[in-house]
Amino acid sequence: MSELLNPAFWEPFGLTIKLAFITTLFLYLVGIPIAYYLAFTKFRFRAVLEAIIAMPLVLPPSVLGFYFLLAFSQNGFLGAFWKDIFGHQLAFHFDGLVIGSIIFSLPFMVHPLLSGFKAMDKFQIEAAHTMGKSKFQTLLKVILPSIKSSLATGGVISFAHTVGEFGVVLMIGGNIDGETKVASIAIYNEVEALNYSMAHSYSLILFAFSFAILWLVYVKLGNDVKGSFHA
Repeated sequence: MSELLNPAFWEPFGLTIKLAFITTLFLYLVGIPIAYYLAFTKFRFRAVLEAIIAMPLVLPPSVLGFYFLLAFSQNGFLGAFWKDIFGHQLAFHFDGLVIGSIIFSLPFMVHPLLSGFKAMDKFQIEAAHTMGKSKFQTLLKVILPSIKSSLATGGVISFAHTVGEFGVVLMIGGNIDGETKVASIAIYNEVEALNYSMAHSYSLILFAFSFAILWLVYVKLGNDVKGSFHA
């Protein structure tokens, strides 16, 4: 267990937590408006939008990762744009991991929020409008406080899903120390090198961390969150 004293051993875990935290933060910013729009707006192509959002649930990560790689490379439309603005392409860079993770984990944020919005008492919303509150004020002061369990569930599941990402991360970022080598990639590398002792150490820590996240859902966040989780 001497590897536990080596700072380099913990670097992939630090990068994993950083990626999961940033991804979850942006998923709140993106997921809340999308879920709100789906819940309270009637439009013709609603099913098309819902299908697009849900695609990461059914597509193999390698498929998404491949198309992300094409789009994020310096010859891809998004990668070229990013390089012009920030001076580097998205592929094989931490920024690319963040954008790919946001898209890949989007349904894990949107679906719990959508369930929460649909379950809301519409009388509360109508009462807020009657009192002169704008839609934005109603969202901040009435709707979001009423769906705290859905907000917590979406955040926890999105965070946990990002921690466990492998296929998409490998396709987009490869294996660059300190940049794209997250914990799941570190495990893969050690298995490839037949270094099962190190792979076991990485896996055990990731297993314990993932269990702690689920324990938080099922015990600490209460029955309301568990119901939203299963929804």
